[in-house]
Amino acid sequence: MRDVIRFKGHPNIKATHSTTIEITKESWLTPKGDCIIGISADKACIDLSSELKESIRKGSKLKLTIVVGDKSFQFFAHGAQGLELSDKTSIVIRKSNFVSSRTLAIRSEAAASDVPRDIIECLKKGEAGMLVIEALEDPNYLP
Repeated sequence: MRDVIRFKGHPNIKATHSTTIEITKESWLTPKGDCIIGISADKACIDLSSELKESIRKGSKLKLTIVVGDKSFQFFAHGAQGLELSDKTSIVIRKSNFVSSRTLAIRSEAAASDVPRDIIECLKKGEAGMLVIEALEDPNYLP
């Protein structure tokens, strides 16, 4: 099960937040948005396929890959029962267990500050990127 969110970079992207990563449909970004790695996204939580949402709510392990040009960064996080996946503007991936309508995944191995700086530099230049979300069939899968 897989879905892709396409987004754009912005000069105000810092990606310094140590516990979350956010991608938003908003077309602007203030310097305060230190967890945001992409704007003008084509999807938010509510837009994900119903099959993927169901898998996430069953607690699937998720393989997440940020791709910008020829660069990529892969990490893992977890779905959980109780995730609403209903926000119409954003998706947030969290290292913590905190759940809100914007939460895509919890117990993430990575946050915005972990994304390689060469990828962030490309996003600061306004380059396009994508987040590939894959629900792994075997929850015991180890990379």
